[in-house]
Amino acid sequence: MTQIRELSEGQTHLAYPAMVQLRTGIGSVQEFVERVRDQHAAGYRLLGVFENDDDALAVCGFRLGQNLAWGRHLYVDDLSTVPAARGRGFGGSLLEWVHAEARRLGCGQVHLDSGVQPERASAHRLYFGQRYRISSYHFQQMVPPD
Repeated sequence: MTQIRELSEGQTHLAYPAMVQLRTGIGSVQEFVERVRDQHAAGYRLLGVFENDDDALAVCGFRLGQNLAWGRHLYVDDLSTVPAARGRGFGGSLLEWVHAEARRLGCGQVHLDSGVQPERASAHRLYFGQRYRISSYHFQQMVPPD
């Protein structure tokens, strides 16, 4: 039986195998757990798809936000599935869970950013299939240290 559940701080390590597929620079399991713990302080939440008590097959990290541009919203930071479990609808199920949570929290929108590399094409198909639309460009500037 497949279930989606929110991971408590003591369960963060269960998300690592799926998350490292997307965030290849997150370091070791311990470094990942520490980084997520720091993000929890800012409202970051982590979901996993499980078929048993093993590691998550897919994960979604998100947070509640509010700003002038979007009002009250949920922002999806991370959405990733282990390669062996891709194509089974887990990403869509996680997004549907997030959409229900957005409604429960009184959010008018859910946002996410996705890279434009060719290997992200299947993720983009998922987002379009979930009725997301491209609403803006995202710009970044790397700030070199002094």
